Amino acid sequence: MSEESAVLHFSTDGIATVTLNRPDVHNAFDEELIERLGDMFEDLAHQEGVRAVVVAAAGKSYCAGADLNWMKRAAHFTEEDNREDALLMGRMLKNLHAIPKPTIALVQGAAYGGGLGLVAACDIAIGVQEAKFCLSEVKLGLIPAVISPYVVEAIGVRACRRYFLTAEIFDAEEAYGLGLLHEVVPNVHDLAEARDRILERVMANAPEAMADSKDLIYTVAGRPIDQDVVSETADRIATRRASDEAKEGITAFFEKRKANWIQS
Repeated sequence: MSEESAVLHFSTDGIATVTLNRPDVHNAFDEELIERLGDMFEDLAHQEGVRAVVVAAAGKSYCAGADLNWMKRAAHFTEEDNREDALLMGRMLKNLHAIPKPTIALVQGAAYGGGLGLVAACDIAIGVQEAKFCLSEVKLGLIPAVISPYVVEAIGVRACRRYFLTAEIFDAEEAYGLGLLHEVVPNVHDLAEARDRILERVMANAPEAMADSKDLIYTVAGRPIDQDVVSETADRIATRRASDEAKEGITAFFEKRKANWIQS
């Protein structure tokens, strides 16, 4: 197995799979892994031909959060050092969250702290029944600061008020109930089948329309439904209806054929 902390694989049909590859330390984050992931996500956002991004992990754990050796080093950081360190993590998560293509987390094991944040930053998350989750920061006198925008978005304020404060471990069924996971499957074999099923669905959809749909969510979320929102959403659908992609999709529908973005 490659010694790289994260491995990137491209399939012939445009699926990019990013695999956390530090199984000996439960794929815990250190500076190298965070920077590598941040660069990968930034590149994937702009790479033509990439239709979807899968974020997976090697070994028994998805991601245990912060690497212990990294935490030991951070204990001697200045406040400015800690700020720069946190911004690196923030960049990585923001780059993942902003990818204008479907992103899918495949959670085959425990996801703690920053690992849970990684799951929350993806569009779709599928986990095995034995997966465990925890926001354990307060046990160490810390707070889940950098991951908080994505976790709050995923599970809501009320759930965060519990799990940020209790630092308790919860299982995949609870994660599903909270909205952190969209689907729970029995085992890793079924995880692969669920991945393929989701990918088949998104690959049938118009790439630019999916990108615009993600941007639409970020635009309207949390805003009052006032005239500005009504006008902006009307402008967006008018622009999209006039696009070459929409014309192709509608024509293909009436001609009862596959649109040109669907691979045979």
